Amino acid sequence: MTERPRFSRAELESFRDAVVPDLLPGPTDPPLRLLFVGINPGLWTAATQTHFAHPGNRFYPALLRAGVITEPVDAAAGMSEEDRDRFRARGIGITNLVRRATAKASELTAAELREGGSELVRLVERVRPRVVAVAGITAYRQAFALPKAVPGRQPGPIGSAELWVVPNPSGLNAHETVATLAEAYAEVGRAAGLLPPQP
Repeated sequence: MTERPRFSRAELESFRDAVVPDLLPGPTDPPLRLLFVGINPGLWTAATQTHFAHPGNRFYPALLRAGVITEPVDAAAGMSEEDRDRFRARGIGITNLVRRATAKASELTAAELREGGSELVRLVERVRPRVVAVAGITAYRQAFALPKAVPGRQPGPIGSAELWVVPNPSGLNAHETVATLAEAYAEVGRAAGLLPPQP
């Protein structure tokens, strides 16, 4: 296992506004089945160039518990190429509503989130996932100007994809645990055909 890096506050601050590339299938990979959408990269994510990488984030433990992925990922150390290849092989991708890194999602403007929503629609039309899962109801409401939206499957699609809103896995989201996140992520995993349907 790769040793986790240690960053000083000043080092992390140097990654403010950095961009983290999307994790998407290449031309020889299987089709994209499930696209997770974060709000924007945090500074640790920007430093490691790995989505949802902060040590307190529950994204990968919840995916593993749900069965959406089958191998653990120590994202805080930075995803290995083997990790990325396993995601692509299973048809799982990751992107963000807003590309620039900040210390907190609350630093984003409403205009940035709305533009991010428009960009997400264009990305979905290009990569054509079966299911899109936006991680965070507040950001989803702002990005798509839907103030009354509720978590779960949304009434309309995004492009040709089924659209869901799932809980934000950040450690700051105290309402959720790895277990409750895993339940939500298993739902979108089933919708995308990554897990068998419930009996």
